[in-house]
Amino acid sequence: MNAQIALLLTQDGIVNGAVYALMAMALVLVFSVTRVIFIPQGEFVAFGALTMATLQAGHSPGTLWLLLVLGALTLVVEAIRHRSGLAVEWSSTAVWALVFPSLAVFSALVLRPTTLAGQTIVTLLVITPLGPLLYRLAYRPLAHASVLTLLIMSVALHGVLVGLGLYFFGAEGSRTTPFSELRWNFGDIPVKGQSLVVMGVASLLVTAMFWFFGRTIVGKALRATAMNRVGARLMGIPTELAGDMSFALAGLIGAVSGLLIAPMTTVYYDTGFLIGLKGFVAAIIGGLASYPLALVGALLVGLLESFSSFWASAFKEVIVFTLIIPVLWWRSLNSAHVEDEE
Repeated sequence: MNAQIALLLTQDGIVNGAVYALMAMALVLVFSVTRVIFIPQGEFVAFGALTMATLQAGHSPGTLWLLLVLGALTLVVEAIRHRSGLAVEWSSTAVWALVFPSLAVFSALVLRPTTLAGQTIVTLLVITPLGPLLYRLAYRPLAHASVLTLLIMSVALHGVLVGLGLYFFGAEGSRTTPFSELRWNFGDIPVKGQSLVVMGVASLLVTAMFWFFGRTIVGKALRATAMNRVGARLMGIPTELAGDMSFALAGLIGAVSGLLIAPMTTVYYDTGFLIGLKGFVAAIIGGLASYPLALVGALLVGLLESFSSFWASAFKEVIVFTLIIPVLWWRSLNSAHVEDEE
């Protein structure tokens, strides 16, 4: 290996690490607020990329119909809860189950955007509300269950979404039009404009997330819920709406990640699983609690994957996932056992 190859591998590792950083942030956010290890996070990535590819092919994406079905089911479930005497927040229900699906249908079927910006907006409108709708249907009824029960639900939901992805998009992979086709050469190192777009958008989104959690009332409410759910409820913070918001942000992050990687690699219906797992490794490095450590872990995972592909390409996935073993071992030695919240 010479310096040029090392720089090329470093560039690839940083670009991949930027995507894994977004995955890790979403996983840490969802777990800290809801105690859900959200395995289907990677499906948002695949759905975002393939929805964009379907729109660019001039067809209606299957995820649009999934959104409509989930919205209708959510309305039915909320009506049953209301008749059972449970409190229902109808304004937020209307936003996720009516407003967003209506906007998505109008944008995709009536406006039918042909520009890259318009198709990006439609993709975000379709994928983002899938998060809170899935939370309301799959996880909120189990809000007081153990972490293991929630994990089992995540595994089951992952299998369902992968199957739906195969049904909606088929087994063939797709790529999308890059956001930038520019190319530069810095010495002997070629740099693609799309790579800079990935790093720029990821940096902007990470910065926006830190600003959101540190400066806004909603972000501080999410932080309070993550620190102490019972205390947050006693202070008047609606923890169920905090779950909605955390899953909505996870859906948005997943959709953006799919849009970023789709021009760079062929995306299949099950591509998101490996991406989500690598983001999970980064989140574990952060203890599923620390955003800065998760970001550092994502960069480490990206670089390790990139250099492993050069030295031992057949074992690069094994090497990346093996990283989780010493991390868990170290954390098991330095963390006190904490009982599940009653």
